[in-house]
Formats: sequence, C-alpha cells, structure tokens
Amino acid sequence: MSGTFRYLLFIFAVIVQSSGIPLVVRSLLGISPTSSLPYVISVASNFSLGQMTFAFNMLLILAQFMLLRSKFHKIQLLQVPMTIVFSFFIDVFMDVWSWVNPVNYFFKLAALLIGTALIAFGIAVQGIANVLMLPGEGLVYAVSRYFRIDLSKVKTGNDVILVVCAAVLSVIYLGIIDGIREGTLIAALLTGVLAKFFLTHLGAVDEHGRLIFRPHW
Repeated sequence: MSGTFRYLLFIFAVIVQSSGIPLVVRSLLGISPTSSLPYVISVASNFSLGQMTFAFNMLLILAQFMLLRSKFHKIQLLQVPMTIVFSFFIDVFMDVWSWVNPVNYFFKLAALLIGTALIAFGIAVQGIANVLMLPGEGLVYAVSRYFRIDLSKVKTGNDVILVVCAAVLSVIYLGIIDGIREGTLIAALLTGVLAKFFLTHLGAVDEHGRLIFRPHW
C-alpha cells in the first residue's frame, strides 16, 4: 500500500471509530472506558463530548512527549490534526444518532453492540494503516515502552484508571455515577476481541512482512 493510501485508510478508520462512540452513548448502558472521562466532564460542563475529547487527547499527547522525550517521533505530532478530525466527527455523529433513543433493553443492548463493533472496526483498520495512533493508544504505548510493562497490562490499567476517575468526578459534580454501567464492562471486554476479528479478516502480511489492507471473509 502507498503512504497516501495508508493515511486515507487511517482517516477513514478514525471517522468510523468516532461514529461508534456516540452510538454507545445513546445506548444508555454506559460508555466505553476510553471515553468515560471526557463524557462525564462534558455532562458536568457546557462543553460537547467532542470538545472534551479533543482537550483530553491534547493532554495525552503532552504526556507522551513528557515520557518519551527524544524518542517521541515528530510524525506523531500528526496526532493533533487526527484528533481534531476524531473529535469533530464525534459531535457530528452525536447529531446523526440523535434519533436513537431506545427504551427496550434489547434495543439498548443492540445499540451498544453495534457502537462497540464500529469502534473495534476503526481500531483494527488503524492498525492495518500502520501510520499513526490516536492519543489514547499512543499514551498506552508510551507508558509500556517507558516503564517496560506489557502492553495489555498497561491497557487494562489505563481503562480502570479512567473509569475510576470518571466515577469519582461524576459523583462529585453530578451527585450520581453517570455513563458507567454494565455497558462499560461489555465494551471493554468486546472491543479487543472484535478488533482482533476485524484485523484477522481485513489485513494480511505482504511479501515484505508489512501489514496491508486485504479483506478475506
């Protein structure tokens, strides 16, 4: 795949991922761990979820730089415009999915699962594009590299910390725990599984050992 195609594929994946987050929100069963903190802050403030996602991700990029210093490659500064795209489309899809207001638990679960699948699809295709990482994944990688801790353990710890912080802030500013329910756990457990599934069926390794986009269902 050409470099241009990889970046276009990455942007497409970011938009798909951004479409899944509002759908999970609309399910009313709880938001995914990575978006839990921006969500709670947006509910407690006058800022949109997309705006808070952008602000939070800027802090994550700064944290990456502070950890990696000279090992923070300049190409990763492209996380900033990609985050603008990501955050913008989160707000766009909050409007697109505004008609989704399930009352029946079955339809709530359906919205949660479809949203989670969109998030996982986006993450998998970003992996196939292999040009950048969004700040959330970038910080997990930076922490894993700096402290030499297994990536999966850092990811799990990161999710737990985000959910706990979101719950604490929610109680302090809203008086209740908002956005964290059984759907948060379901999303946390399924996202990785679904991402691996999509990665397996959409990607392949070429003759040079590079991951390429090659659907094979």
